[in-house]
Amino acid sequence: MIVADLKPLGEIVETISHFKKISIVACGGCVSICLTGGASSADALARELGHPRHYRSLPPTFETTTIQRQCEKDFVKAFLTIPPDADAILSLACGAGVQTVAEVFNTLPVVPALNTSFLGSLDAPGIWREKCQGCGNCLLAYTGGICPVSRCAKRLLNGPCGGSKNGKCEIGDDTDCAWALIIERLKVLGRLGEYEKLFPLKDWSSDRGKGPRVLGVDKTRT
Repeated sequence: MIVADLKPLGEIVETISHFKKISIVACGGCVSICLTGGASSADALARELGHPRHYRSLPPTFETTTIQRQCEKDFVKAFLTIPPDADAILSLACGAGVQTVAEVFNTLPVVPALNTSFLGSLDAPGIWREKCQGCGNCLLAYTGGICPVSRCAKRLLNGPCGGSKNGKCEIGDDTDCAWALIIERLKVLGRLGEYEKLFPLKDWSSDRGKGPRVLGVDKTRT
């Protein structure tokens, strides 16, 4: 899922202080699961942003609403209603959601309240870790279900580097070496022999090199 963090409060205040009424839109998707974008987060943020201490003059007024997915244009058009007197939207969604809402409500400023961090999973209560960078050419079938693109600091695809020691990465003792994890996983699976195989060079053409990626046919274009 997409993991995001709340922006620093001072940054949010700076971007909204000149508006009078702001609609805070929570997202019920990924960012609600990591406890940064759901309805309760929107209500708490509205209470904090409404405090006069953040502003030199009167603070804006806030109202909150929640939509299940901000990243789907038809869904936003059908289910998101913004009060006519609102002069800005503060979105608690990932960057894709913010841009989708901005496309639908193109006469209103749409301000992000979150920093989109990574694609990850819940490893322990309250702990999300990056697991995928969306490279478009998945290697997990060959690496025991552990991604070296996202979990190796150097994105190495041919085994651990010389900085790996005792299963840890050279960037810090609290970071596992991705290739140490891969090797141990292949041992458990009885597939360690695959570690010795030579594979073709990874095809990076499906990564970000060609600009924004598209899945499917865009029927709005001729």
